[in-house]
Amino acid sequence: MTLSTPLLAAAPLVAGLMGPALIGAATGPRQADPVVPASHPARQLAAGSAAPPAKPVTERVVEHVAARTEAEQQRVLDYWTPQRMAGALPIGLLDLVTGDDLLGGLTGRPLAKSGQGGALTLPPPAASKLPMPRRQAAAVPSASTIGARWGAGGAVSRTTGRVFMTLNGADFVCSASTVKSANRDVVVTAGHCVKDGAGEWAQNWTFVPGYGSRGGQPYGRYAARRMFVAGSWARKADDDYDIGMVALAASGGRHAADVVGAQEIAFNAPRGGQAYGFGYPADPPYRGDRLVYCAGRLRDDPYKQTRDQGLGCDMTAGSSGGPWLTGFDPATGRGRITSLSSFKYTDDARTMYGPYFGAAAKALYDTAQRA
Repeated sequence: MTLSTPLLAAAPLVAGLMGPALIGAATGPRQADPVVPASHPARQLAAGSAAPPAKPVTERVVEHVAARTEAEQQRVLDYWTPQRMAGALPIGLLDLVTGDDLLGGLTGRPLAKSGQGGALTLPPPAASKLPMPRRQAAAVPSASTIGARWGAGGAVSRTTGRVFMTLNGADFVCSASTVKSANRDVVVTAGHCVKDGAGEWAQNWTFVPGYGSRGGQPYGRYAARRMFVAGSWARKADDDYDIGMVALAASGGRHAADVVGAQEIAFNAPRGGQAYGFGYPADPPYRGDRLVYCAGRLRDDPYKQTRDQGLGCDMTAGSSGGPWLTGFDPATGRGRITSLSSFKYTDDARTMYGPYFGAAAKALYDTAQRA
Protein backbone atom coordinates (compact mmCIF):
# COMPACT_ATOMS: atom_id res chain seq x y z
CA MET A 1 0.00 0.00 0.00
CA THR A 2 2.98 2.34 0.30
CA LEU A 3 3.15 4.36 -2.89
CA SER A 4 6.36 5.22 -4.65
CA THR A 5 4.97 7.78 -7.09
CA PRO A 6 7.29 10.85 -7.00
CA LEU A 7 4.28 13.17 -6.69
CA LEU A 8 3.46 11.62 -3.33
CA ALA A 9 6.96 11.07 -2.00
CA ALA A 10 6.68 13.75 0.68
CA ALA A 11 3.03 13.46 1.65
CA PRO A 12 1.27 10.88 3.79
CA LEU A 13 -1.59 9.62 1.66
CA VAL A 14 -4.38 7.37 2.81
CA ALA A 15 -3.87 4.44 0.52
CA GLY A 16 -6.12 2.06 2.32
CA LEU A 17 -7.80 1.90 5.67
CA MET A 18 -9.03 4.44 8.18
CA GLY A 19 -7.70 4.16 11.67
CA PRO A 20 -4.31 4.75 13.20
CA ALA A 21 -2.76 3.39 10.05
CA LEU A 22 -2.71 5.82 7.22
CA ILE A 23 -0.22 4.23 4.89
CA GLY A 24 2.12 7.02 3.89
CA ALA A 25 4.19 7.49 0.75
CA ALA A 26 7.22 8.98 2.46
CA THR A 27 10.41 7.30 1.31
CA GLY A 28 12.47 8.20 4.38
CA PRO A 29 12.47 6.47 7.78
CA ARG A 30 9.06 5.22 8.76
CA GLN A 31 7.40 6.08 12.01
CA ALA A 32 7.09 3.52 14.75
CA ASP A 33 3.92 5.15 16.00
CA PRO A 34 0.83 5.18 13.80
CA VAL A 35 -0.27 8.22 11.86
CA VAL A 36 -3.88 8.97 12.75
CA PRO A 37 -6.52 10.80 10.74
CA ALA A 38 -7.97 14.04 12.04
CA SER A 39 -11.10 12.29 13.25
CA HIS A 40 -9.14 10.02 15.58
CA PRO A 41 -7.57 11.13 18.88
CA ALA A 42 -3.81 10.65 18.53
CA ARG A 43 -2.40 8.06 20.89
CA GLN A 44 0.87 8.74 22.73
CA LEU A 45 1.81 5.22 23.80
CA ALA A 46 5.33 4.30 22.75
CA ALA A 47 6.11 1.05 21.01
CA GLY A 48 6.86 -1.62 23.59
CA SER A 49 4.88 0.06 26.37
CA ALA A 50 2.34 -1.81 28.41
CA ALA A 51 -0.78 -2.91 26.60
CA PRO A 52 -3.95 -0.92 27.20
CA PRO A 53 -6.15 -2.44 29.91
CA ALA A 54 -9.06 -4.61 28.85
CA LYS A 55 -12.17 -2.62 27.98
CA PRO A 56 -15.40 -2.81 29.99
CA VAL A 57 -17.44 -5.93 29.37
CA THR A 58 -20.54 -3.86 28.69
CA GLU A 59 -20.71 -1.42 25.79
CA ARG A 60 -23.63 0.66 24.61
CA VAL A 61 -24.99 -0.14 21.14
CA VAL A 62 -25.67 2.92 18.98
CA GLU A 63 -28.29 2.50 16.26
CA HIS A 64 -29.18 4.38 13.11
CA VAL A 65 -32.25 3.84 10.94
CA ALA A 66 -31.16 3.84 7.30
CA ALA A 67 -33.74 3.11 4.59
CA ARG A 68 -36.97 2.41 6.45
CA THR A 69 -39.58 2.04 3.69
CA GLU A 70 -39.55 0.11 0.43
CA ALA A 71 -39.56 3.40 -1.45
CA GLU A 72 -36.46 4.60 0.45
CA GLN A 73 -34.73 1.28 -0.13
CA GLN A 74 -35.44 1.42 -3.85
CA ARG A 75 -34.09 4.96 -3.99
CA VAL A 76 -30.83 3.71 -2.45
CA LEU A 77 -30.54 0.87 -4.95
CA ASP A 78 -31.33 3.20 -7.85
CA TYR A 79 -28.61 5.60 -6.67
CA TRP A 80 -25.89 3.08 -7.50
CA THR A 81 -25.61 3.34 -11.24
CA PRO A 82 -22.72 1.50 -12.88
CA GLN A 83 -20.91 4.82 -13.20
CA ARG A 84 -21.22 5.63 -9.50
CA MET A 85 -20.12 2.15 -8.47
CA ALA A 86 -17.09 2.36 -10.73
CA GLY A 87 -16.16 5.80 -9.38
CA ALA A 88 -16.55 5.07 -5.64
CA LEU A 89 -13.41 5.61 -3.57
CA PRO A 90 -11.85 3.41 -0.88
CA ILE A 91 -13.12 4.56 2.53
CA GLY A 92 -9.57 5.43 3.61
CA LEU A 93 -9.74 8.59 1.51
CA LEU A 94 -12.53 9.99 3.68
CA ASP A 95 -10.34 12.42 5.61
CA LEU A 96 -8.86 13.79 2.40
CA VAL A 97 -12.18 14.52 0.72
CA THR A 98 -12.42 18.04 2.10
CA GLY A 99 -12.22 19.96 -1.14
CA ASP A 100 -11.40 19.64 -4.82
CA ASP A 101 -7.99 21.31 -4.52
CA LEU A 102 -6.75 19.10 -1.69
CA LEU A 103 -7.73 15.72 -3.08
CA GLY A 104 -6.95 16.66 -6.67
CA GLY A 105 -3.50 17.88 -5.63
CA LEU A 106 -2.63 14.77 -3.67
CA THR A 107 -3.69 12.41 -6.42
CA GLY A 108 -2.55 14.49 -9.36
CA ARG A 109 -5.93 13.89 -10.98
CA PRO A 110 -8.88 16.26 -11.42
CA LEU A 111 -12.03 15.55 -9.49
CA ALA A 112 -15.32 15.04 -11.26
CA LYS A 113 -18.80 15.67 -9.92
CA SER A 114 -21.33 12.89 -10.11
CA GLY A 115 -24.89 13.54 -11.25
CA GLN A 116 -27.54 13.76 -8.56
CA GLY A 117 -26.43 14.64 -5.07
CA GLY A 118 -23.11 16.18 -6.14
CA ALA A 119 -21.05 13.37 -4.58
CA LEU A 120 -17.37 13.48 -5.40
CA THR A 121 -15.94 10.77 -7.63
CA LEU A 122 -12.60 10.20 -9.30
CA PRO A 123 -11.84 9.19 -12.87
CA PRO A 124 -10.05 5.86 -13.29
CA PRO A 125 -6.78 6.08 -11.29
CA ALA A 126 -3.62 6.89 -13.19
CA ALA A 127 -1.85 4.26 -11.12
CA SER A 128 -3.97 1.60 -12.80
CA LYS A 129 -1.89 2.16 -15.95
CA LEU A 130 1.22 0.87 -14.20
CA PRO A 131 2.27 -2.72 -14.87
CA MET A 132 0.28 -5.04 -12.65
CA PRO A 133 1.74 -8.22 -11.17
CA ARG A 134 -0.07 -11.32 -12.32
CA ARG A 135 -2.11 -12.72 -9.46
CA GLN A 136 -3.66 -15.95 -10.60
CA ALA A 137 -6.50 -17.55 -8.70
CA ALA A 138 -5.22 -20.83 -7.29
CA ALA A 139 -7.55 -23.82 -7.32
CA VAL A 140 -5.90 -25.10 -4.13
CA PRO A 141 -5.69 -22.29 -1.55
CA SER A 142 -2.52 -21.73 0.43
CA ALA A 143 -2.48 -21.74 4.24
CA SER A 144 0.09 -18.94 4.17
CA THR A 145 -0.17 -15.97 1.81
CA ILE A 146 -0.14 -12.20 2.23
CA GLY A 147 -2.45 -11.77 -0.75
CA ALA A 148 -3.82 -13.91 -3.57
CA ARG A 149 -6.97 -14.15 -5.63
CA TRP A 150 -9.49 -16.59 -4.21
CA GLY A 151 -10.24 -19.17 -6.87
CA ALA A 152 -11.57 -22.10 -4.86
CA GLY A 153 -15.21 -21.00 -4.82
CA GLY A 154 -17.26 -22.28 -1.93
CA ALA A 155 -19.49 -20.39 0.46
CA VAL A 156 -17.04 -17.55 1.10
CA SER A 157 -17.22 -16.50 -2.56
CA ARG A 158 -20.93 -15.81 -2.08
CA THR A 159 -21.12 -14.56 1.51
CA THR A 160 -18.34 -11.96 1.07
CA GLY A 161 -19.22 -8.87 -0.92
CA ARG A 162 -18.54 -5.23 -1.61
CA VAL A 163 -20.20 -2.35 0.21
CA PHE A 164 -21.06 0.93 -1.52
CA MET A 165 -21.94 4.00 0.54
CA THR A 166 -22.00 7.80 0.59
CA LEU A 167 -20.28 9.57 3.47
CA ASN A 168 -19.65 13.29 3.89
CA GLY A 169 -20.79 13.88 0.32
CA ALA A 170 -18.53 11.34 -1.39
CA ASP A 171 -19.04 7.75 -2.59
CA PHE A 172 -16.91 5.01 -1.03
CA VAL A 173 -16.39 1.24 -1.03
CA CYS A 174 -15.68 -1.33 1.68
CA SER A 175 -16.06 -5.10 2.15
CA ALA A 176 -18.44 -7.13 4.34
CA SER A 177 -19.86 -10.61 4.95
CA THR A 178 -23.22 -12.14 5.77
CA VAL A 179 -23.42 -13.90 9.14
CA LYS A 180 -25.96 -16.39 10.44
CA SER A 181 -28.69 -14.48 12.26
CA ALA A 182 -32.27 -14.86 13.44
CA ASN A 183 -33.58 -12.35 10.89
CA ARG A 184 -31.34 -13.71 8.07
CA ASP A 185 -30.39 -10.12 7.21
CA VAL A 186 -27.18 -9.31 9.13
CA VAL A 187 -23.81 -8.44 7.63
CA VAL A 188 -20.67 -7.56 9.56
CA THR A 189 -18.18 -4.92 8.42
CA ALA A 190 -15.85 -2.34 9.92
CA GLY A 191 -17.29 0.43 12.07
CA HIS A 192 -15.68 3.04 9.83
CA CYS A 193 -17.60 1.54 6.89
CA VAL A 194 -20.84 2.44 8.69
CA LYS A 195 -20.12 5.61 10.66
CA ASP A 196 -17.31 8.17 10.57
CA GLY A 197 -16.44 7.80 14.24
CA ALA A 198 -18.18 10.62 16.08
CA GLY A 199 -19.19 12.08 12.72
CA GLU A 200 -21.84 11.17 10.19
CA TRP A 201 -23.54 7.88 9.45
CA ALA A 202 -23.16 6.47 5.95
CA GLN A 203 -25.98 6.97 3.45
CA ASN A 204 -26.99 4.95 0.39
CA TRP A 205 -25.48 1.89 2.09
CA THR A 206 -25.68 -1.12 -0.22
CA PHE A 207 -24.23 -4.64 0.01
CA VAL A 208 -23.39 -6.61 -3.15
CA PRO A 209 -22.57 -10.24 -2.23
CA GLY A 210 -20.30 -12.25 -4.51
CA TYR A 211 -19.30 -9.14 -6.45
CA GLY A 212 -17.63 -10.16 -9.70
CA SER A 213 -15.45 -8.81 -12.45
CA ARG A 214 -16.85 -6.09 -14.69
CA GLY A 215 -19.24 -5.07 -11.93
CA GLY A 216 -21.02 -8.42 -11.82
CA GLN A 217 -23.82 -8.72 -9.24
CA PRO A 218 -24.81 -12.39 -9.49
CA TYR A 219 -26.84 -12.40 -6.26
CA GLY A 220 -28.37 -8.94 -6.44
CA ARG A 221 -27.84 -6.09 -4.00
CA TYR A 222 -29.33 -5.17 -0.66
CA ALA A 223 -29.95 -1.78 0.95
CA ALA A 224 -29.35 -1.23 4.66
CA ARG A 225 -32.39 -0.99 6.96
CA ARG A 226 -30.63 -0.36 10.26
CA MET A 227 -26.99 0.12 11.29
CA PHE A 228 -25.27 -0.58 14.60
CA VAL A 229 -21.91 0.38 16.11
CA ALA A 230 -20.49 0.31 19.62
CA GLY A 231 -20.66 3.42 21.75
CA SER A 232 -16.87 3.73 21.94
CA TRP A 233 -16.69 3.84 18.16
CA ALA A 234 -19.50 6.39 17.91
CA ARG A 235 -17.97 8.61 20.61
CA LYS A 236 -14.25 8.53 19.83
CA ALA A 237 -13.50 6.12 16.95
CA ASP A 238 -11.76 3.67 19.28
CA ASP A 239 -10.12 1.09 17.00
CA ASP A 240 -10.73 -1.70 19.50
CA TYR A 241 -14.40 -1.26 18.58
CA ASP A 242 -14.08 -0.76 14.82
CA ILE A 243 -17.00 -3.12 14.16
CA GLY A 244 -20.30 -2.48 12.42
CA MET A 245 -23.37 -4.65 12.03
CA VAL A 246 -26.00 -3.87 9.43
CA ALA A 247 -29.51 -5.31 9.06
CA LEU A 248 -30.33 -5.46 5.35
CA ALA A 249 -33.65 -5.04 3.61
CA ALA A 250 -34.96 -7.98 1.62
CA SER A 251 -34.48 -7.93 -2.13
CA GLY A 252 -37.25 -9.29 -4.28
CA GLY A 253 -38.87 -10.61 -1.12
CA ARG A 254 -35.81 -12.70 -0.21
CA HIS A 255 -33.40 -12.30 2.69
CA ALA A 256 -29.69 -12.11 1.87
CA ALA A 257 -28.83 -15.23 3.88
CA ASP A 258 -31.48 -17.21 2.03
CA VAL A 259 -29.86 -16.28 -1.28
CA VAL A 260 -26.11 -16.58 -0.57
CA GLY A 261 -25.92 -18.37 2.77
CA ALA A 262 -24.08 -17.02 5.80
CA GLN A 263 -20.96 -17.64 7.85
CA GLU A 264 -20.91 -18.56 11.51
CA ILE A 265 -19.71 -15.86 13.91
CA ALA A 266 -17.84 -16.47 17.18
CA PHE A 267 -17.03 -14.31 20.19
CA ASN A 268 -14.35 -14.48 22.90
CA ALA A 269 -12.39 -17.00 20.86
CA PRO A 270 -8.83 -17.94 21.89
CA ARG A 271 -6.30 -15.41 20.63
CA GLY A 272 -3.76 -16.39 18.00
CA GLY A 273 -4.14 -19.37 15.73
CA GLN A 274 -4.69 -19.62 12.00
CA ALA A 275 -7.00 -17.25 10.13
CA TYR A 276 -8.06 -16.46 6.57
CA GLY A 277 -8.94 -12.86 5.70
CA PHE A 278 -11.07 -11.91 2.67
CA GLY A 279 -11.95 -8.68 0.93
CA TYR A 280 -12.10 -6.59 -2.21
CA PRO A 281 -8.96 -4.40 -2.24
CA ALA A 282 -9.18 -1.69 -4.88
CA ASP A 283 -5.81 0.10 -4.95
CA PRO A 284 -2.96 -1.29 -7.11
CA PRO A 285 -1.94 -4.01 -7.51
CA TYR A 286 -5.63 -4.82 -7.02
CA ARG A 287 -8.64 -3.45 -8.90
CA GLY A 288 -11.58 -4.15 -6.59
CA ASP A 289 -13.18 -6.62 -8.95
CA ARG A 290 -11.85 -9.87 -7.47
CA LEU A 291 -12.15 -11.56 -4.11
CA VAL A 292 -8.69 -11.65 -2.49
CA TYR A 293 -7.54 -13.53 0.59
CA CYS A 294 -4.68 -13.62 3.08
CA ALA A 295 -3.86 -16.56 5.33
CA GLY A 296 -1.54 -17.07 8.28
CA ARG A 297 -1.09 -16.96 12.03
CA LEU A 298 -2.58 -14.16 14.12
CA ARG A 299 -0.35 -12.16 16.44
CA ASP A 300 -0.84 -9.40 18.98
CA ASP A 301 -0.33 -5.71 18.20
CA PRO A 302 3.45 -5.19 18.71
CA TYR A 303 2.92 -1.52 19.58
CA LYS A 304 0.50 -2.36 22.41
CA GLN A 305 -1.76 0.46 21.23
CA THR A 306 -4.78 -1.76 20.65
CA ARG A 307 -6.10 -5.16 21.66
CA ASP A 308 -6.34 -6.02 17.96
CA GLN A 309 -4.53 -8.90 16.32
CA GLY A 310 -2.43 -8.76 13.16
CA LEU A 311 -2.49 -10.94 10.04
CA GLY A 312 0.17 -10.88 7.34
CA CYS A 313 -1.69 -9.23 4.45
CA ASP A 314 -0.91 -6.83 1.62
CA MET A 315 -4.54 -6.10 0.74
CA THR A 316 -5.06 -2.43 -0.05
CA ALA A 317 -7.87 0.11 0.00
CA GLY A 318 -11.36 -1.29 -0.30
CA SER A 319 -10.70 -4.34 1.89
CA SER A 320 -11.88 -2.58 5.07
CA GLY A 321 -14.54 -4.65 6.81
CA GLY A 322 -13.70 -7.89 5.03
CA PRO A 323 -14.18 -10.98 7.26
CA TRP A 324 -11.47 -12.96 9.04
CA LEU A 325 -12.39 -16.60 9.52
CA THR A 326 -10.90 -19.15 11.90
CA GLY A 327 -11.57 -22.86 11.70
CA PHE A 328 -11.83 -22.19 7.97
CA ASP A 329 -12.27 -25.10 5.56
CA PRO A 330 -10.97 -24.16 2.09
CA ALA A 331 -12.90 -27.06 0.55
CA THR A 332 -16.28 -25.68 1.60
CA GLY A 333 -15.41 -22.00 2.06
CA ARG A 334 -16.90 -21.98 5.55
CA GLY A 335 -15.53 -20.94 8.93
CA ARG A 336 -16.25 -18.71 11.93
CA ILE A 337 -15.88 -14.95 11.65
CA THR A 338 -13.81 -13.74 14.60
CA SER A 339 -12.46 -10.42 13.26
CA LEU A 340 -12.26 -8.19 10.18
CA SER A 341 -9.86 -5.91 8.32
CA SER A 342 -9.52 -2.61 10.16
CA PHE A 343 -6.15 -0.81 9.87
CA LYS A 344 -2.41 -0.92 9.18
CA TYR A 345 0.60 0.80 10.76
CA THR A 346 2.82 3.07 8.67
CA ASP A 347 5.95 1.03 9.28
CA ASP A 348 4.41 -2.28 8.22
CA ALA A 349 2.30 -2.28 5.08
CA ARG A 350 2.25 -6.08 5.06
CA THR A 351 0.30 -6.59 8.28
CA MET A 352 -3.42 -5.94 8.63
CA TYR A 353 -4.99 -5.53 12.07
CA GLY A 354 -8.47 -6.51 13.14
CA PRO A 355 -10.52 -5.98 16.34
CA TYR A 356 -11.06 -8.80 18.80
CA PHE A 357 -14.68 -9.94 18.85
CA GLY A 358 -15.59 -9.85 22.54
CA ALA A 359 -18.59 -8.74 24.56
CA ALA A 360 -19.10 -5.51 22.58
CA ALA A 361 -19.22 -7.36 19.27
CA LYS A 362 -21.64 -9.88 20.77
CA ALA A 363 -23.94 -7.05 21.90
CA LEU A 364 -23.91 -5.56 18.40
CA TYR A 365 -24.73 -8.91 16.86
CA ASP A 366 -27.54 -9.68 19.29
CA THR A 367 -29.13 -6.31 18.62
CA ALA A 368 -28.75 -6.51 14.84
CA GLN A 369 -30.20 -10.00 14.53
CA ARG A 370 -33.35 -8.88 16.36
CA ALA A 371 -33.78 -5.87 14.08
